[in-house]
Amino acid sequence: MNGRTEIKLAGVGGQGIVLAGIVLAEAAIRDGKNVAQTQSYGSATRGGASASDVIIADDDIDYPKVLHADVLLAMSESAFVKHAQDLDEDGTLIVDSSVELPSDVKHGYVVPISSLSRDTTGNDTSASIVALGIIAGLTGVVSREAIVQAVEARAPKGTKERNRAAVLAGLREAERLKAS
Repeated sequence: MNGRTEIKLAGVGGQGIVLAGIVLAEAAIRDGKNVAQTQSYGSATRGGASASDVIIADDDIDYPKVLHADVLLAMSESAFVKHAQDLDEDGTLIVDSSVELPSDVKHGYVVPISSLSRDTTGNDTSASIVALGIIAGLTGVVSREAIVQAVEARAPKGTKERNRAAVLAGLREAERLKAS
């Protein structure tokens, strides 16, 4: 993807959506891109709506919110329902396989993001980091090196290796998806 890429990450509180947006923005900065990142979340810390907009561009960014998402990550059914209309008609939809999609949704990637996180790290807490690897690998919006470095830089103390494993699992899954 070149020029300007608009990415919306959406889920519920506790899934790491806001942190994922920050990490993705940092990866883009590492690649020398201009970035704007914004976030929104409901009044409930866990379970309420959570979203992060990341705009990555070669040129100046004059508006920091997603208008027509080139990429939409939906980690919950409520996130998909709320943000599906934000996805550009040629955009890339990435949905966790735990999300039940309406029958009229015919395109996009349904990926076992949470399962990959559990298999890789032993829990769901790294699912948003797995998703970042998938996004980077499928779209090339940030380099492999930049996303891995950004994940490692933002990993809480004592979780660097677990988060590195999660992003690498996402990158591998993206390669598998592209090959199929």
